[in-house]
Amino acid sequence: MRRGHLTIFACTDPETLSGLNWLICYLTTGKHLLFYAAFGTVLLLLAITAPAAMAFGFGGAMAARSRIAPLRWFGKGYIAVVRGVPDIAFFLFFVIALDQGIEYVRHKIKCPDWDQPVRQGSDFLVCQAAKMPLGNSPQWVHESYGFALAVLTFAIVFGAFAANVLFGAMAAVPRGQVETAEAYGMTARQTFWRITVPQMWIYALPGLGNLWMVLIKATPLLFLLGVEDIVYWARELGAAKTPRFTDYPHPDWRMWYFLALLVFYLAFTRVSEIVLARLTRRLSHGQATAGGEAMRRAQA
Repeated sequence: MRRGHLTIFACTDPETLSGLNWLICYLTTGKHLLFYAAFGTVLLLLAITAPAAMAFGFGGAMAARSRIAPLRWFGKGYIAVVRGVPDIAFFLFFVIALDQGIEYVRHKIKCPDWDQPVRQGSDFLVCQAAKMPLGNSPQWVHESYGFALAVLTFAIVFGAFAANVLFGAMAAVPRGQVETAEAYGMTARQTFWRITVPQMWIYALPGLGNLWMVLIKATPLLFLLGVEDIVYWARELGAAKTPRFTDYPHPDWRMWYFLALLVFYLAFTRVSEIVLARLTRRLSHGQATAGGEAMRRAQA
């Protein structure tokens, strides 16, 4: 239908469409809208996981530096074990173990009269009231639960790597700075928070920047955790479709969908590089590092 210079078409009958009109209708189907929303899921994962991983990392680094032996062993053990296990193995094992652990605790609380073993061969059986989430819960509850498990798993894994980076950065702060603080009468706690922590970031930033890039590239692991992310929808939408199952049949277009993901990740990593470079220049001001010396010579 034409109104003035504006052409309006409806997507109710795709067989009558052709060319650009067909493509516009195809790219605005319900599944494609979920595909576009999945990009937001990835960005939300990064926004939550990055500070959570930093919290795990800072706690792990402080524990590894502790003068209390059991706490020091725990911190170093956390760093060594998690870094030593392949990410994909840890993701698959930890999520299943955590999920079953939550259901087992709920089972013991909600179904104390249960007289059957929870472990029956390879099956893990708990009462319906202990299911997490419940079978009759809305879909968004299931999706939120899976996303929360994914965030926790990502935070634990990348927190161990962050802990290793921060541990090294704390040790890289010049000893003279710490000794000067001690000479002025600062306690060990004051020296740590006022001298070591503010100055360690310039030493930690290169490692944390690399870790951020790895975290970006690891987001497709959401697909393995049951979250319908961009990789899931790229495979689903790009696979060949026949007229029997869809109003928009097409051959195998997965290459084009994954090419779109390639462009997205390259653009996102490039923006991250620019931000990290500016942050490095800012943190280098007044620091006794190679970057700080280069800035002073340039300003001289």
